[in-house]
Amino acid sequence: MSAQKSKNSDSQALRKPAALWKIVIRRIVFDILLANLALAVSWALIWNYPGENSVFEALLYGHLPITIVAGLLLVARRVYRVSARYVGLVDFVNVSVVSLGAAVVLAMTLRFWDQVPSEKGLIAVSVTFLLLFTFFWGFSRFFWKLRQFPTMWAAVTGMPRGERRVLIIGAGDAGNVVAQELQHEGKRKLALAGFVDDDPAKQGQTIHGVPVVGTVADLPALVGRLSISEIMIAVPSASGEQMRHIFDTASHTGVALRTLPSFADLHRESGRYLGQMRDFQVEDLLRRERRDSEIELEKGYLDGETVLITGGGGSIGSELARQVVKQHPASLILIGKGENSIFEIEQELKHAGHNMVQAVVCDVRNRDSLERVFAKYKPTIVFHAAAHKHVPLMELTPIEAVRNNVYGTMRVCETALRHAVKKFILVSTDKAVNPKNVMGASKRVAEMIVTAMADRSDTSFSAVRFGNVLGSRGSLVPILQKQIKVGGPITITHPEMTRFFMTIPEAAQLIVQAGAMGSHGEIFILDMGEAVKIVDLACDMIRMHGLVPGEDIEIKFTGIRPGEKLHEELSYEAEDLSPSEHAKINKVTSDRPVAWATLKDRLEALKALCDEGDVEATRAFLMDLAWAKNLPPVPLAEKE
Repeated sequence: MSAQKSKNSDSQALRKPAALWKIVIRRIVFDILLANLALAVSWALIWNYPGENSVFEALLYGHLPITIVAGLLLVARRVYRVSARYVGLVDFVNVSVVSLGAAVVLAMTLRFWDQVPSEKGLIAVSVTFLLLFTFFWGFSRFFWKLRQFPTMWAAVTGMPRGERRVLIIGAGDAGNVVAQELQHEGKRKLALAGFVDDDPAKQGQTIHGVPVVGTVADLPALVGRLSISEIMIAVPSASGEQMRHIFDTASHTGVALRTLPSFADLHRESGRYLGQMRDFQVEDLLRRERRDSEIELEKGYLDGETVLITGGGGSIGSELARQVVKQHPASLILIGKGENSIFEIEQELKHAGHNMVQAVVCDVRNRDSLERVFAKYKPTIVFHAAAHKHVPLMELTPIEAVRNNVYGTMRVCETALRHAVKKFILVSTDKAVNPKNVMGASKRVAEMIVTAMADRSDTSFSAVRFGNVLGSRGSLVPILQKQIKVGGPITITHPEMTRFFMTIPEAAQLIVQAGAMGSHGEIFILDMGEAVKIVDLACDMIRMHGLVPGEDIEIKFTGIRPGEKLHEELSYEAEDLSPSEHAKINKVTSDRPVAWATLKDRLEALKALCDEGDVEATRAFLMDLAWAKNLPPVPLAEKE
């Protein structure tokens, strides 16, 4: 079978040059015919072709020389290779050279023919031939280009060739590129009907023959008047507020809505935008600008380092790995309990050319396993993202939450200290602030461990605290998407419940930034804007699917679950917030640092309760510890 496949491949390879030569010959013959047509028309205009001369004489003294010379010059100048799609000024110069050469030879041939009516007529025929051949050649390419580009064909003929009519929001550089690619993609059967832009200076302008027909506010009227079936948003620089404005207006039109990702996520090196158009997502409503100063801040400290990420297969850990490899570390070690998840991200990164990545199965709660990993790979920077995060599940299993989130953090911290790691960054959560549930309390104690560790060695400890992450496994958005997919109902605990949201890339960026700045037990918080009502988010998602909230999809309120808060917080009242080097990150310094000796004593008591299997006692002790009950304030943590 393999031999047969090889034989077929060879046959195809042999057929490709043959097919190419057929195309070349067709193009040369077509251009030679254009040259002969130009000669016949020129002769007819000046001498009433063929006039008193015989057709044979016209062929011998006119068409034969033109055929030979034009054919040779077309090949010499490689004009036949010009694609109609990419005709430019250089190509017209080459055709003009071919026309001039053929005209000179024509003039010389006719000069030696004794039937020439006059010298002036000879020059007139030659010049007219030169102009007509150049015109015919250019017009033929332009006509073919029109046939290939649906929107250009529609602009010139008034007959759109696409089955789906498209509006592009954004008449800037990105919209220009998308329009060009739409014109190139006739097989997509898309016809560009117009641009929409809020810039007053662009109103009434045309781009590639397509007009700017209005503003975002005009979308409902434009969709009906122009029979639009799809809207494309080509504004990668738009903020979350601008995207919400566009979505609020476009979502009521009932047509498909697609968008380019933000500049931070756009693969501009590919040179193509249309292929990156995707369905509008809830993440687009939270889009934030990325400043050059922020990008510069990321660079440098990871270069050449050995980076270790715990929980490397999770939603945050895997995205963190994608961003860390861009900073050129010497190696990247991904550890996690789930072999499939860390294997998948390892393969993804290696497929992208990052061969310094190594996945290791390791449980952060196991001191011996951690010791072996640190001794073998010698990491210099550690991002600790491994944690149990689901609030309802942790309410049912507080002992597991403590073992993983508290003692897992302590084990990694202690191992990092023994191996003189340069930087340690903990991934925390807004649920650690005034915690009302086991998960939040366990993460708060993890923050206390990192803060207490800060003065024990030269290792720089810090923590990152942020809100809910959109799209992570088991989080709100995937749950709502599944409920919408099955036709509802959507279940929400309370109509007034709010949460802070950020995208997975934003969360990973914050963690990387914290690593650049953290040095002495600081906690960093992203400026996450205003909290979002869960019910508003759910309604937006319903409209993204072209449905009407409350009509097509029912919304049910089920009541607040144990451990849930109506509104989350990002910091304690007693915590001092100050700006950092990063424009959108605040730095928190606690006024109640805990000495490691004191905290360690409480942790040992908590561990004893876990070992006894006393669930309620463990829960009560954890909550007291998280709220710092019976923990005296200490000015500075004692060094051991």
